[in-house]
Amino acid sequence: MHFPRLAIVDLETTGADPSRDRITEIAILVVEGGELIDQWSSLVNPGMPIPERIQELIGITDTMVADAPSFAALAENVREKLADAVFVAHNARFDYNFLRAAFEQLGLAWDAPVMCSVKFSRALDPEFAKHGLDAIIARHGYTIDARHRALDDARIVWQFLQDARGRADSERLQRAWDKAFATSSVPRLPIGDLEALPDSPGAYVFRSTTGQVLEIGRARDLRSQVLGFFTAGRASAKNKKIAAAVHDVASFPCAGEFGAQLKELQLARELREQPATAAFGWRWLRHSLKAPVLELADLSGTDPAGWTDISGCFRGEREARTALQELARQHKLCASRIGLEMGGGPCQAVHLGRCHGVCVGREDTRVHDLRLATVMAALRLTAWPWRGAVLLAETHEGTQRSEIQVFDHWCRLGSACDESTLAELLASPPPRRFDADVYRMLTRWLNVPGNQARIRPL
Repeated sequence: MHFPRLAIVDLETTGADPSRDRITEIAILVVEGGELIDQWSSLVNPGMPIPERIQELIGITDTMVADAPSFAALAENVREKLADAVFVAHNARFDYNFLRAAFEQLGLAWDAPVMCSVKFSRALDPEFAKHGLDAIIARHGYTIDARHRALDDARIVWQFLQDARGRADSERLQRAWDKAFATSSVPRLPIGDLEALPDSPGAYVFRSTTGQVLEIGRARDLRSQVLGFFTAGRASAKNKKIAAAVHDVASFPCAGEFGAQLKELQLARELREQPATAAFGWRWLRHSLKAPVLELADLSGTDPAGWTDISGCFRGEREARTALQELARQHKLCASRIGLEMGGGPCQAVHLGRCHGVCVGREDTRVHDLRLATVMAALRLTAWPWRGAVLLAETHEGTQRSEIQVFDHWCRLGSACDESTLAELLASPPPRRFDADVYRMLTRWLNVPGNQARIRPL
């Protein structure tokens, strides 16, 4: 195939958010007729400090850009070099959105068709798992003087495209180009750290232009799931509707999927004022001499270690009563004795033969309560498997993010990101307060084979 006029672009920036960070270096290679006709680069004064970690990564310091021109001084020259060309970059979404944001800050319109060389590489060589610039350099044996400097990185992209024409037939090249090329510009994305999203678990929040919360969710892979909302062909009709209204995205990377579930729960409660799920159980009054021998107990916020003869964890009084009514029917329990009917005297079921008659003296209370004991035992919450508090640690290899959750008797005491904060938490732990949502979340997690072995008792 024959490449059209290309502008191969690489940017270095102060960070990953186009709405907040700024360009520190720009390089443009102009290719026409398959030949490199121009190569240009410039440091750019970002008008803000470069974070130390970024200086260490790319080798561009505050001193180096202090006397460099601003992007405003370079904007017209940059637009001329990009004019009538296909915008090419490795992970084009990043560079394109940074440039578009820089132009918009100056009140300048800019648009271009786009070809992403990462997508081109994936389509051309699908047998390989990695297609980042470092992977391409290693795979093809390229040499580079200054990795993470704009001009050298752009030259690697051009070398890769040249070599692709030499090792693949026209049909294969055209298929790869078609998959990597967009005739219109990269879709306008909301503000937020989209380009910095890691492929790690986490939670996210979408807001509208008015600040309204549109979506709160969690993901096993934040980058894939969040960007999927804004990628044509991947998003469902519902997600496309949400994406069309999104103005701002906030992401909360976590060390693991359990941490992401907890973060999603926290965000829902804080941002949507979503109340904690109610928790009611039945308390058996074993030493009561008269009916009723069961009473409803509100479990929310209480300490499970202090519970006595509690069975069930229901989302409300109605759910608790409905469940007990069904069990009474199955086991012929007396509605009066267990508190489903008040006022004393025979229960309604005794006249229908659904109660053995403990309420009218036909059945010994001890025999009745043996059946009741079976029902209560079946409803009883899973016993806490450990003597005291335990640690649930998660680490994500890709981001090296770690988090330790501390639990005791189904109650979450808190979390720590390192040994120091963990020591502080354990030295002065908060009181145990039962939360039905956390309880259900933790029991589901522990029921997954192999998870219980990951728990570390204190």
